[in-house]
Amino acid sequence: MRSQLRLAAGLTQKDVADVVGVKRVAVARWELGEAHPRRPHREVYLHLLKGLAERFPEAAKVDEGMPTPASKGGSG
Repeated sequence: MRSQLRLAAGLTQKDVADVVGVKRVAVARWELGEAHPRRPHREVYLHLLKGLAERFPEAAKVDEGMPTPASKGGSG
């Protein structure tokens, strides 16, 4: 769902990384489920995802089973 939301908004991983304050590779790893954002990036990323989900509800439904960024600690 994360990448679908980003793509629906026409954003690149670099765009998201710049907003959240991390490197592009961190966003790539979050989208692949290889890592999860840590505070304070988690709150910013979750806020961004929620906003995109409201704007692009169809993209939010693509993979509802994926864990949210706040569900685990991780790198970022």
